[in-house]
Amino acid sequence: MSVPEAEITWLDADTVQLRQPKSSHWEAPFLFLLFGRERSLLIDTGATADEAVFPLRATLDRLTAEWLRRNPAVFVRPYPLLVAHSHAHGDHIAGDPLLAGRAATTVVGPTPAQVIARFGFRSWPDEAVELDLGRRLVDVIGGPGHEPSAVAFFDRATGILFTGDTVLPGHLYVRDRAQYRATIERLIRFRDAPTAPVRELRGAHVEMSSTPGVVYPPGTLDQPDELPLPLPPRILDRVLDALGELTGEPGERIARKRFVVVAD
Repeated sequence: MSVPEAEITWLDADTVQLRQPKSSHWEAPFLFLLFGRERSLLIDTGATADEAVFPLRATLDRLTAEWLRRNPAVFVRPYPLLVAHSHAHGDHIAGDPLLAGRAATTVVGPTPAQVIARFGFRSWPDEAVELDLGRRLVDVIGGPGHEPSAVAFFDRATGILFTGDTVLPGHLYVRDRAQYRATIERLIRFRDAPTAPVRELRGAHVEMSSTPGVVYPPGTLDQPDELPLPLPPRILDRVLDALGELTGEPGERIARKRFVVVAD
């Protein structure tokens, strides 16, 4: 049986988007690899710990070798990799064991305390902290509400705000309504600050079809007519508006063209 390959898209010369194939896990999460002059950052590790099901480690090694060939002025060997997570749900951290023992690789723990300590948050979650990859700065923004340790990553080089499961074209599961609303308001303030020109948002899944308001149900393996992953920055205002309609009843759903808010 052949091993399903990741769907790989180079967003620019230093930024890779990977999608775990549906054939390996129906969630098909997106992962992101950002290269800096001193180290790289991997956001999330996918939904399986089996390299034979999804060859995460081999794919990272190949992409890193390709980038280093194109950037011979980067002298650090072995080239460091920091592995972080948008949040701690299993389909985003399952691949962590595949990177255990990999040279010069640091995996950030998935608990709130580990996230706070590693990135140096002093006022969690009400701040953004700076992560330097070497001539490439990333802002790490506290983002609980969907999950207690959730963060968003803003890459200043591309203008992409990586939002995990907090904002994506699909189900937005609200597990703590007050914290989730505070996170969306925090992201709006960050977006509107003159120092953070957010160009687009990229979450960790696509679940919406191209028909406005129509979402593929959980477990779907074939999504031939799905929406593109990128969302415009103004989507945050739409999410905040939808949150205002939630009464908090478990299972309540508020549908919009590009997402469905679910009280979880």
